Amino acid sequence: MSPILDSIGSVKAYGWGSFSVPNSFESIATASLSSTSSATVTFSSIPQTYAHLQLRWTARSNEASSFPDFYAKVNSSTTAGDYYYLHYAQGDGSQANAGQSNGTAGVYIGRVAGSGANSNVFGVGVCDILDYANTSKNKTFRSLTGFDNNGNGDVVLLSGLYIKTTAISSIELIPANNAPSKSFQQYSHFALYGIKGAA
Repeated sequence: MSPILDSIGSVKAYGWGSFSVPNSFESIATASLSSTSSATVTFSSIPQTYAHLQLRWTARSNEASSFPDFYAKVNSSTTAGDYYYLHYAQGDGSQANAGQSNGTAGVYIGRVAGSGANSNVFGVGVCDILDYANTSKNKTFRSLTGFDNNGNGDVVLLSGLYIKTTAISSIELIPANNAPSKSFQQYSHFALYGIKGAA
């Protein structure tokens, strides 16, 4: 069962089984940039009592492109050997592409609207972080993200992997691979949820 699908509604008729009841998700923390921009957004002291985590966002950055990437740094780690891997597939209505990458700066979990997009457009997305407290597994990130720019836009499906078995206790969100002049813009909103039980 996919926690992403759990958050949308029932598709039992299609053979995926019944969904979790609404109280399977518990709010852990939110971050709203109501009056200012911010170079980073951090969720720290994450409880270790859930099966999985889910991050949701509606956000914009000052990156020059229309639909820039953003990243999650786990436990503040950019240590050599603590590698992040990514596979993605994306489409914009006229073409599609896919690829993979790796690095140490953070796992690419989604996209937001950038300064190249129309004014007041925000990117949205949801990311499942599976088995985040399990110290016997590397950590998997699974995201669906996109935006509409008044008739054109993009949608991306991502699968990321953090090669370390340490439990996740903090997640730092960084725009544009933490370029010094980049930031999440005013009215961006991020929310972290805990998912109970097995998915």
